[in-house]
Amino acid sequence: MADNPLLDSLRKARSARLQRGRETDRPVSAPVPGARASGSFDFSALPAHRQVRLTRAVAEVAELESPFFRNHQTVDATTTVIGNHRCVNFASYNYLGLNDHPEVRAAARQAIDEWGISAGASRLVGGEHPYHRPLEEDLAAVLGTEDCIVMVSGHATNVTTIGTLTGPKDLVLVDSLIHNSISEGVRLSGAQRVSFPHNDWAWVDETLRRTRRQYERVLIAVEGLYSMDGDAPDLARFIEVKNRHDAWLLVDEAHSLGVMGETGRGVAEAQGVDPHAVEIWMGTLSKTLSSCGGYIAGSRALVEILRYMAPGFVFSVGMAAPLAAAARAALKVMLREPERVARLQRNGRHFLERARELELDTGLSQGLAVTPIIIGDSFRTAVIADDLMREGVNALPIIAPAVPDKQARLRFFLTSEHRPEQIDSSLEAVAKVVANRRDENVMDRLKG
Repeated sequence: MADNPLLDSLRKARSARLQRGRETDRPVSAPVPGARASGSFDFSALPAHRQVRLTRAVAEVAELESPFFRNHQTVDATTTVIGNHRCVNFASYNYLGLNDHPEVRAAARQAIDEWGISAGASRLVGGEHPYHRPLEEDLAAVLGTEDCIVMVSGHATNVTTIGTLTGPKDLVLVDSLIHNSISEGVRLSGAQRVSFPHNDWAWVDETLRRTRRQYERVLIAVEGLYSMDGDAPDLARFIEVKNRHDAWLLVDEAHSLGVMGETGRGVAEAQGVDPHAVEIWMGTLSKTLSSCGGYIAGSRALVEILRYMAPGFVFSVGMAAPLAAAARAALKVMLREPERVARLQRNGRHFLERARELELDTGLSQGLAVTPIIIGDSFRTAVIADDLMREGVNALPIIAPAVPDKQARLRFFLTSEHRPEQIDSSLEAVAKVVANRRDENVMDRLKG
């Protein structure tokens, strides 16, 4: 199958650069002749692989280092070492700086010594271990719910929960900026999926007023803190709407636990909402809690349904001992040291205020743990991210199709451990490189 014409032109451009002595020694992305076994399917023929090759070729011709899959040479913290180069790190979910906390490390080591690495089997058929239920009970207590269930993947938690609770006769209303895991869960369920304008509870109210009788069950899905834009919903309004129309509400707190509220309990604490007013609280263990996995918290009946019927729990191995122990230890430190939450919130506000002073576009951010710097087109965003790495700042570009092309941005994750001077110097570097690339033409850069 012939290559994309643009890919061919990019290779010619690269060849010309090589002849001018301007090319680096980076390898050309091309299929390896003879690599395919006789009779096997060549996945390089798929359009998806061709698109990957095209994207990599554009980066190579433009002499950009890929910002993805970078090899970190140190523990994830406010600074990191990539390619023997130390930089300020804004690409980490380590919101409260607990990933390297001695108590968290010690808890994981002790769990390994006592229980080994793997849970060994599904909890349904292999049985419980003494570290499973205590974590779920701790999470339920912190979140103010009756019960909780923990699964081994945050993404799979949303997929399997929505797939279990809803079906073809149901409607799921999702925020237009909702996470992929929720969209995939709706697709699996076969329910009707409708995307509503971001944070627009009034639109949801009006839509359900007209259509609610057409469906058996309705689920409304929002996030506690949106990971691409750094803003939060008006939770009380969504609760009013779902109550009025006999719907369920799911709040994805992957990025709001440990970030919002005086003690880090999330969006309910921050907005003074009764946790029992929300049917389904979802969250992950991989951000604030420095572990891996996801959870659903809510009523005992909800948790019992998932324990016996959710494929992502029933047919999956149970959570590993060191992960459960690390999450419990991190949760205890969060509650014992609310000053970490306060420090994170100060850093978030400081970042937002300083970015606006520098006339950087921060979009919808409310100055919490996530703030984007919106650049515009995807290519220029990738160029600026590459420039920033050379300036000693690691902030990843979020480009199409993850966001609309004209909304491509750099995404900054703040932690409680970032120092104000790190924030200031990094934002000054952003302002400088954005100004330097403001009028750059994509094709001129590719032509060299």
